[in-house]
Amino acid sequence: MIETVHAKRVWASAGQVVRLCLMECGHACLHASKTKKAPIMGLQALFFYLFAFIAVASAFMVIAAKNPVYSVLFLILTFFNAAGLFLLTGAEFLAMILLVVYVGAVAVLFLFVVMMLDIDFAELRAGVLEYAPIGALIGMILAAELIVVAGGWAFSPEIAKGIAMPIPAPSERTNTAALGDVLYTHYVYFFQIAGLVLLVAMIGAIVLTLRHRQNIKRQSIPQQVARTPETAVEVVTVKPGQGI
Repeated sequence: MIETVHAKRVWASAGQVVRLCLMECGHACLHASKTKKAPIMGLQALFFYLFAFIAVASAFMVIAAKNPVYSVLFLILTFFNAAGLFLLTGAEFLAMILLVVYVGAVAVLFLFVVMMLDIDFAELRAGVLEYAPIGALIGMILAAELIVVAGGWAFSPEIAKGIAMPIPAPSERTNTAALGDVLYTHYVYFFQIAGLVLLVAMIGAIVLTLRHRQNIKRQSIPQQVARTPETAVEVVTVKPGQGI
C-alpha cells in the first residue's frame, strides 16, 4: 500500500514536471515568434520608406530634368517604385496593372515619341516664362487643396473615420475582388465618365491625324453601284494604224 502511494506521488510529480516543460517550451516558442516577427515588420517599413523616397525623388526629377528622354526614364522609375509600394501594402493586382499599363505601354510610348520626333527644345524653353503666372496660380490652388485636406484630417480625425470604408480580412476577400466591388458599385458613374473621357481623347487623336489628300485615289462603293451600261462602257472607233 505504501509503495502504491509512493508511486502515485512519483507519477504526479513527473506530470507536473512535464507540464512545466511544456509551458516553458510554449513561452519560448511565443517569444521566438515575436522576436522573428519584429525584424520582419521593421524590414518591411524600411523598404516602404525606401521606395517612397525614391518615388518622390524621381518624380521631382521628371519635372527638373532638362532632357525629355531623362524625364521619361525617371517617370518609369517612379512607376516601378509605386508598384513596390503597392506590393508592400498587399495590392498585388494594382502593382501588376501599374507595371503592365503605365511602364509597358504609356511610358515606353512617351519614350519612343520623344526620341523619334525632331523637336527643338531650346525654342520650347524660350517661352516658358510666359506661362509662369498661370503655372504659379495652378500650383497655389493645388497646394491650398492639399493643405485643406491634410488640415482636416489632422484637426478632425472623425472625418477620416466617417469616409473610411470597412476593410475585410485578406483571407476573406482578395484585393482584386474588393477593387472590382468598389469600382463597379460605389464609383460606377465615375468609371463611366472616365470611359467617355478616353473615348473623346481617342476620337480627337483620330481627327487631328486624319488628313485628306487630293492626289490619292479612293474607292467609292456608291458610285460604283450607281453605274449604268451607258456610263460604264464607252465605244471607241479606232482607225487603222492608230492607237487608242
